[in-house]
Amino acid sequence: MNDAPSKSSIILGIDPGSQITGVGVIRVTGNQLKYVHCESVRLPTGDLGGRLKALYSRLTVLIEQTRPDVVSIERVFLAKNPQSALVLGHARGAAMLAAVNNDLPIVEYSATEIKKAVVGKGRADKQQVQHMMRVLLSLTTNPEVDAADALAAAVCHAYQLQYANTLKRAGLSK
Repeated sequence: MNDAPSKSSIILGIDPGSQITGVGVIRVTGNQLKYVHCESVRLPTGDLGGRLKALYSRLTVLIEQTRPDVVSIERVFLAKNPQSALVLGHARGAAMLAAVNNDLPIVEYSATEIKKAVVGKGRADKQQVQHMMRVLLSLTTNPEVDAADALAAAVCHAYQLQYANTLKRAGLSK
């Protein structure tokens, strides 16, 4: 993918979770953001292996359907509960494996970076992220919380591409 957003590119955002993983897909053309798809992938109860397989399978299908150019995924935060962080890391790994098995580049952003990019402050709450996704993507209703977080990850990357393209046009980067 050419990182310059002047051509159309599709970004798949992922907010990994061990029970619910948010996914959001946007199309970027120039400075225009267009909503393509979002959902909250609810993983089955039971053993971790089965949940990871279900997540990998759903993401693989979604990648085949939407054909993204890049995957923007939220970085794991340091949780108070080490076991929760470990399980979250497994879900994140399944999501990343689905991307790399489809030859997609992966970019990572912290939750704070994502919130700052889309809301303007890194400590924004979930409702603020939902609201901004509705506004920025011209949605009629707020997306579900996890799906909104995934859309925000995609929008964050779109903004990074636009910023890099602006610097390039100004002769301030390669």
